[in-house]
Amino acid sequence: MGLSAEAIQTGLDALAAQDDALAAEVARIGYPEPRLRTRGYKTLLRTIVGQQVSVAAASSMWNKLEAELGEDFTPTCLLERDFDTLRACGLSRQKQGYARSLCELVSAGEVNFDDLPTDDEEAIAELTKIKGIGRWSAEIYLLFAEGRGDMWPAGDLAVQEGVKRLLELGERPDEKELRTIGERWRPHRGSMAIFTWHFYANPAL
Repeated sequence: MGLSAEAIQTGLDALAAQDDALAAEVARIGYPEPRLRTRGYKTLLRTIVGQQVSVAAASSMWNKLEAELGEDFTPTCLLERDFDTLRACGLSRQKQGYARSLCELVSAGEVNFDDLPTDDEEAIAELTKIKGIGRWSAEIYLLFAEGRGDMWPAGDLAVQEGVKRLLELGERPDEKELRTIGERWRPHRGSMAIFTWHFYANPAL
């Protein structure tokens, strides 16, 4: 599971002790709620299903997929379905390609969600072997499903905007700039990322 509320608080307290501005914002809006996902291939499959569609559309597709495959479906269950069957669940040709890539790699033992590399960069490299899973999706998975405390999804627009406002920057930093900025928050960048989403959703009153 992802970072617990206690782990997030501990990380933010450590950072706030060195940054008066951050401490003031934590005092103003409070600690963020944890974002927890289940470890395993289904969490990434849901990510694929939800790409570039609304939350409601993604939920509808997932419900149809579970109705077709069963709630406890395995990667093999999906691989055994043909194009038209998955299309009836709402999966486009592209989404089917990504879903099959994920299920094929899991079935072949090339991606093992119970034993991903402990090194964060190696784990990201493992996950991005899956078609349709880029660095951002891999980082989000490792933060929310595995609770890796130093994940820093610098490609996330809300994190970029949150850091811009928090640090009162003139422009929103791009991914490369944000990775450099984020170095100051090691080894608690995961807690900081979750706080930036919280901060972004709570503008100054």
